[in-house]
Formats: sequence, structure tokens, C-alpha cells
Amino acid sequence: MFTRRSLLAATGGIAAASVARSALAALPEPAYPAGPQTEPPPLPPSGRPFHPVVTLNGWSAPWRMNQGWKEFHLVAEPVVREMAPGMKANLWGYNGQSPGPTIEAVEGDRVRLFVTNRLPEHTTVHWHGQILPSGMDGVGGLSQPQIKPGETYVYEFELKKSGTFMYHPHADEMVQMAMGMMGFFVVHPRDPNQHRVDRDFVFLINAYDIEPGAATPKIATMTEFNLWSWNSRVFPGIDPLVVRQGDRVRIRMGNLTMTNHPIHLHGYDFAVTCTDGGWVPPSARWPEVTIDMPVGAMRAFEFDAVNPGDWAFHCHKSHHTMNAMGHDVPTMIGVDHGHVARRMVTLVPDYMVMGERGMADMGDMEMPLPDNTLPMMTGRGPFGPIEMGGMFSVLKVREGLARGDYRDPGWYRNPPGTVAYKWKG
Repeated sequence: MFTRRSLLAATGGIAAASVARSALAALPEPAYPAGPQTEPPPLPPSGRPFHPVVTLNGWSAPWRMNQGWKEFHLVAEPVVREMAPGMKANLWGYNGQSPGPTIEAVEGDRVRLFVTNRLPEHTTVHWHGQILPSGMDGVGGLSQPQIKPGETYVYEFELKKSGTFMYHPHADEMVQMAMGMMGFFVVHPRDPNQHRVDRDFVFLINAYDIEPGAATPKIATMTEFNLWSWNSRVFPGIDPLVVRQGDRVRIRMGNLTMTNHPIHLHGYDFAVTCTDGGWVPPSARWPEVTIDMPVGAMRAFEFDAVNPGDWAFHCHKSHHTMNAMGHDVPTMIGVDHGHVARRMVTLVPDYMVMGERGMADMGDMEMPLPDNTLPMMTGRGPFGPIEMGGMFSVLKVREGLARGDYRDPGWYRNPPGTVAYKWKG
């Protein structure tokens, strides 16, 4: 881990007049979590009060107050991310994880963000959606010099408005964003009771092209991605969204993939309440059950969790709820190739027929896979295989949960007479 002493040595050549010695001395240590945990962060000991968000499979960055500045430390570096049990990816991120930690601050805060580059190439950080001085906007070559490997740069600006934002590089974007460099930036209202909800979830939508058996994304891919993820996790590795019945819930999303995503929630209708342009006035909101996420955009929606149960939450593009898709797999539905199979098993004992009746049979198969590869459809529920992957999770609404309890409560027990049943004639 970078110590303050080594960091001071690395930053000695770039200390600007606007960065006091006391600021460098008070530089927060970057945090490296033990693993992805969806739980509320502890409230900081100082600064304006706010209701913290909960980052899906992630965490919020620590900070320190220093002479009126709220200071954060991001370290851009190679990371290893477990996308789901059984598969890890070699990515780039911040502070040991992709996406990086969520930055939380309050409207009116003066923030100072130290960015240390441990990548093998230069980088910058763009504060997507923030209103700030041009020289703090983070576009390499246009608004600032590139941050070379081993250097630390400092960004300073006042947070002009509350809302839902993100951060990502504006240097060698094709490579660095394809490798997972991104993070959430939430600015809370100055009044903690304004826009207040009981549970406030955040995650970023991202996508990777990682060949079966490999661990590093192909960075030149434009359309044929095979792992569609939320916070660089895929189902069944995406945590459920655990909610107490009766809570007011907000879900915030940012899209840094190369396509749009119609995000659909079962069991509820909701209202779009915030974009990266700001809060939507109540008179302009409308009910939805699916919200389209444009490329490079942020959206937040809210609902009252009145309906108990386990409710699917997913992208409605069907290939985006699959893992490790093979784009050249032929359609074999209705084709009887049993005679071929009988001949093949004499040569390859493990050979199996695939796709003759659709792909659902794969849900119960123990198929041999290359190391570090996930099956296309996976995950089990109380009634059998769920047959999903990728951008899929479950909203779990339960009566009687404690206010800060985000632990998985297990599967919902449906009351008698409320489960679809087989007709017996």
C-alpha cells in the first residue's frame, strides 16, 4: 500500500501553489476492501450530514476534512475482480476494485481529489456531469497534462449541485474504460431531508469481451460483448437488493457500455426522479416499469416497497442476461441429430447434444467448461434453475427487517394459494 511518505516523494515535483503542505500531509490512505459487500458505509465523523448510499457489490471511499476541504484519494491501478464465483477478470480500476469506490459528498462541499497513477500508461479522471472549472474537467491534452505512471495529480472544485454523477478516464478511453475504469459520484442535497429515501442503491452498467478460459478483456470490441455486468459482477454474483417492506427506495444507475439498456423491475411501477442533469420536478415524473439507460447517462428511479416477495430486476435485452455468449452457435432447434451423437460418443465419451430442444436443458447439466469460465445460464432459485446470467438480480422485499439490515434473507415464502400451480384436469 502507498504510504504517505512514499506518496510525498512521488508528488514532490507536481505540488501546485493551490495545494498546501498540510493538504498533502492529510492525504487519506486509499482503501482496499476485503471483498464486495453490499452494505451501508459508516457515517464520517465530520462534515455535513447526509444519508449514505449503498453501492451494489461495492463500497464508498473514505475521506478527511482538511481546512475546509473534503479530501479523497483514488489510485488507478490493475485489479483482479471476481465477476461471479468461478471466474475472475484482470481489469483496471481504482483502489483495488473495478468499479472504483463510490465518492459521496454534499452540495456546497469543496472537494480535493488526489489521483495516483499506478497503471502502465498515462491517465486522467473526468468528473462526469459535474459543473466545475475547465482545468479540473480531466480531459487529457485539452484541460490538463496527462498523469504519467507514478505521478499524483490533484483536482479541486466546489460541488455546485446535488445529484447522480460518475467518474472515468478521458485518456486512452477505448482501452481504459474497456478495462473497467469507472466509479460512481453521488452529491447529496445540502438539506439531508430533501429527496430523502430509506434505501438508496447505486451501480454502474459495464460490459466486457472475455473469451472462455481467458481473464483479460479484449479492448477493441465494438459490439460483440459476452459479459454484461453491473459493477463488474454478473448473475449469480450480483448481490440482491434487500429492502424492508414499506421503505421508500431509490436505485441509481450509470451506463458506460456501448449500447442502451432497458432496465426492468418486476412487481412495481416507479418514477424517474433524477438524471445526470439534475432532479426531475415532481410535476414532470411519470410511471414506468422499464427505464431505458442511454449510453453515457445516469438515471435514478424511486418506488415505495409495498409488495413483499422476490422480484426480478434485469436488463430486458435477452442476450444481456446471459454469460459468455457464443455469437456463432448455430440454431439446432427441431433438428434430430441423435445418430450423429451416437457416433460421436464412441470417439468423444463426453460429447453431448446441445440446443435440440432449446437451451433450457443446460440449466441442469454439469457441462465441462474451461477454467475461469461461467456457464451461459446459471443460478438456482427455490423452484429450480433460474436460467439467467449477466445483468440480473433480485429485489427482495421483506417485512420486519431492521433499518440498516442488507443481509440476504433467503428465498421468499409465498403465502398459501399465491403460487402458480399445475392444472390436473
